[in-house]
Amino acid sequence: MPRRPPPLPNRDGVAPSFLWLPRESWPDLITFLVQRFPHMDESILRGRLERGELVDETGQRLAAQSPFQPGSRIWYYREVREETPVPFEEVVLHRDERLLVVDKPHFLSIIPAGRHLKETLLTRLRLKLDLPDLTPCHRLDRETAGVVMFCLHAPSRGAYQKLFEARAVQKTYEAIAPYRAGLDLPLVHRSRLEEGEGFFTMQEVAGEPNSETRISLMERRGDWARYQLEPHTGKKHQLRAHLTALGIPIQNDPWYPTLQTEKGDDFSQPLQLLARRIEFLDPFSGTLRSFSSQRQLAW
Repeated sequence: MPRRPPPLPNRDGVAPSFLWLPRESWPDLITFLVQRFPHMDESILRGRLERGELVDETGQRLAAQSPFQPGSRIWYYREVREETPVPFEEVVLHRDERLLVVDKPHFLSIIPAGRHLKETLLTRLRLKLDLPDLTPCHRLDRETAGVVMFCLHAPSRGAYQKLFEARAVQKTYEAIAPYRAGLDLPLVHRSRLEEGEGFFTMQEVAGEPNSETRISLMERRGDWARYQLEPHTGKKHQLRAHLTALGIPIQNDPWYPTLQTEKGDDFSQPLQLLARRIEFLDPFSGTLRSFSSQRQLAW
């Protein structure tokens, strides 16, 4: 059964958000929302309801005293504080009837999340290229630059996503990190990665490996080196965690080996990690496709 489309349209390139109402009993909607969002003043929640900014799955405006409907969804537009523009531009590498391939700059999130809403790659592309239904095929960290694939044709999206799920996409990264004498390269590093304290970072733990990266030395300049990284798996922060575990953390990494305080709007020291190239057999044409970033790391 096809999923019902959202009752609200995209606004300024940003899709509406939704909240599932748990299968619980509450006297009315506002009582639940006050409990669900304790960090928000009740007057803010009531104000949004009075302005008709929350709707049900049919698009009907909700009020403070609207009945609580367990198992349903309420829809709304996320609000964030004023965003600082990311002063770097994305570059379109390829576009056809199904795919859009983009060279992403550092500091730009792929999709709206947290305090980043409009200053994201997806929102920029939807607005600039008039592609309201554009969706990403995979993700890169906000701090990482390089090649990202998007799907223009909704029915084709699943086929491309399955390539990533099946590890049928060859991904090649480059990183600037300290040179370590005695590290026998190339090598394949395998380990078990689990979320660390606070769920911000990953850490290696004992147990069956769930992550694998091939690491090669490309070039050395004094105490620093440029490495080629070929991940066989796609765990969160895998490359950053693996190089840290080997004693060669990536240059300017704000999270590894030590989680630093929020850098705010400081764009002066980008993480020196680049998604250089992706290659795959196209599921529709059967041809080998390869896309490469034109960016260069600084060292």
